[in-house]
Amino acid sequence: MRYLLLVCVDPDIKPDEGASDIQDWFDEIDRHGSRVLGNQLEGPENARSVRVRNGSIVTTDGPFAETKELVAGFDVIECDDLDTAAAIAAKHPVARFGAIEVREFWRG
Repeated sequence: MRYLLLVCVDPDIKPDEGASDIQDWFDEIDRHGSRVLGNQLEGPENARSVRVRNGSIVTTDGPFAETKELVAGFDVIECDDLDTAAAIAAKHPVARFGAIEVREFWRG
């Protein structure tokens, strides 16, 4: 099964020294064959939200939701179950100062 890891950070919290060991995390999940893809995202100042209301397109600058935490990146992994995905997420360096939201892709 494939899972999306949303890497969420609070821009007011400075990352700890361990944030620089992301390559070690990539190497570990690559050894297990779990990583599909991932990337860091540009900041919310470069985001645009798009909605269609009553047939009209409405765009606003910024992220979809007004929250303190923002999505800073994502990873797509492949593993057997949600528990395994959560264990992989717990080893992500950002989990020490931010949050990693784990979501299974919809199987419809």
